[in-house]
Amino acid sequence: MSEQGARMENRRPAKVQWSWTNPKARAIVYQVLAIAGVAFALWFFVSTARDNLARQHIASGFGFLDHTAGFGIVQTLIPYSEESSYGRVFLVGLANTLLVAVLGTIFATTLGFVIGVARLSRNWLVARLAAVYVETLRNIPLLLQLFFWYFAILRPLPVPKESLVLLPGVFLNNRGVVLPRPEFTSSTLAFVVALVVAIVGAAGLRRWARVRQLRTGEIFPAGRAGAALVVGLPLLAWIGFGAPLAFEHPTLGAFDFIGGWRLLPEFVALVFGLSLYTAAFIAEIVRAGIQSVSKGQTEAAYALGLPVGATLRLVVIPQALRVIIPPLTSQILNLTKNSSLAVAIAYPDLVSIFAGTVLNQTGQAIEVISITMAVYLVISLATSLAMNLYNARVAIVER
Repeated sequence: MSEQGARMENRRPAKVQWSWTNPKARAIVYQVLAIAGVAFALWFFVSTARDNLARQHIASGFGFLDHTAGFGIVQTLIPYSEESSYGRVFLVGLANTLLVAVLGTIFATTLGFVIGVARLSRNWLVARLAAVYVETLRNIPLLLQLFFWYFAILRPLPVPKESLVLLPGVFLNNRGVVLPRPEFTSSTLAFVVALVVAIVGAAGLRRWARVRQLRTGEIFPAGRAGAALVVGLPLLAWIGFGAPLAFEHPTLGAFDFIGGWRLLPEFVALVFGLSLYTAAFIAEIVRAGIQSVSKGQTEAAYALGLPVGATLRLVVIPQALRVIIPPLTSQILNLTKNSSLAVAIAYPDLVSIFAGTVLNQTGQAIEVISITMAVYLVISLATSLAMNLYNARVAIVER
């Protein structure tokens, strides 16, 4: 055999010797057995579920989504009535869940950043109050906090006739918060166009100022100029075309308020509890991210004459974001999934009205639970994707 042929022979993969003492052979056997075990378990569960459904005369499939629901929902962001289908119930519950998740994320992130920065304040009282907030709220179970806000704070409030007046036209009672309802006018379109143009102009002005600073070294107050543009142009549209919104103020009837907007006490308690609880964890994430930035960066900024606020905004926070964003994503996902605790205080979210009421009425447990799990999975994956894209955008590019 030639030398080249010998080298090709050596390159061929060695055949597996089918002996129990051979580790590769045992590994293949174990993998085949594992796959067979998973396949058998799936077959067992599917066949058992099919037999049980047939025994109880429950038809499988998703045709039940077209059936009439026959029950009302106290909070609906989309048109709904008792004659609507179970599919409409699913959309109502999904909208209510997304509303809580979005508002909770905004409030929790904002409050968490404020508390996290306050924990590092040089003011002894501010730092200690922030520490007490964090250590107290994150060590009390979320469910107990929801019960506290709902049963101890909101339910004992006075009846509508004795409502507390928070602001002119804003009332608080044991049935929730009653607000004036905004309504569009003929000037709304002009106001929205002016606002969009102002935002685009402010973004272009900021980009131009950055390029100008890199070219000449001169700093242009793009922040103040952009804010003036965003406020001034819509204000001119307001003055020229009239108010963009009209408000329907609630009036007290025989037993309750008529008209206006109503925020249910269940909704207020859920958003409040989720936001305050999650903000405690976000505050610690922000504090750790800020402390991860070298003190030399701060000292260099002070040496250049930057004030404390500008140093935090321009030097510390941009570098801390690479540490903050990954665990912040986990907290946002936790907030969204924790919103399913709404069922404990009767808020009509997806779990309460779809995985609860609809499941009890139809008996389609497999389909209902599968849809509910798929929704939370999609929301979590979409949130992770958005945060990962943002993380890649703000990441520090090393030269």
